[in-house]
Amino acid sequence: MATFVLVPGACLGAWAWDDTVRVLRERGHTALPLTLTGLAERADQGGPDTDLDTHIADITGFVEREDLRDVTLVAHSYSAAPVTGAAARLGDRLERVVYVDGAPFAEGMRMLDLMPPPAADHLRERVSASGDGWRLPFEELLDGSSSLDGLDEERLDVLRARATPQPFGTYTQPLPGPVEPAAGVDRVLVACHDFTALLDAGIPMLAYLNQPPWRRFDLPTGHWPMVSAPTELAATLHTAVS
Repeated sequence: MATFVLVPGACLGAWAWDDTVRVLRERGHTALPLTLTGLAERADQGGPDTDLDTHIADITGFVEREDLRDVTLVAHSYSAAPVTGAAARLGDRLERVVYVDGAPFAEGMRMLDLMPPPAADHLRERVSASGDGWRLPFEELLDGSSSLDGLDEERLDVLRARATPQPFGTYTQPLPGPVEPAAGVDRVLVACHDFTALLDAGIPMLAYLNQPPWRRFDLPTGHWPMVSAPTELAATLHTAVS
């Protein structure tokens, strides 16, 4: 059985993994969800200086304090950035890295680099106007999204009620090196609707994700599968480690 450390995406905490964790544990796995600094029950620990370095340290510190070995490290969306950094620092503690609707970051890459400049400027304006200069409201991640598949109003209400603003320094800091995990670490991609379409479109910069050593699994749901399809996500993760 595997040891999973599950890292949530922007604005979410360990709570987002609850249903997926339950199913993984029923299957005999160790499943440990992690809340990053400045989010959920750790919201009061965040501040203007919370950035990718902070979240990388959260992940590596958790694994080392718990003395975990043969870890399957799971990133959702935003957390692909700090998980990329942590995976490169965990050495032989890491057996596998899984990106759920996300992909590893290159050294020097920022979250803001993933969006057109006008969209990045809009986020900066919103953070300045309503986030005290350092907090990104969750609604900005929902507005205009085309990946809400599987989220009915009840589930959307849960996301809105429990999400916390994201420390914006995690979006503006370039990912520091190193970024490559140890040789032999298993690499897995779980792609949901929109990302599946991008991967199948033959975009050159994503071509490597369709080739070894990557193993790809497609999940027919939207961008928040731990909320929209938690049982199916758990089954996919189980298959990936079996």
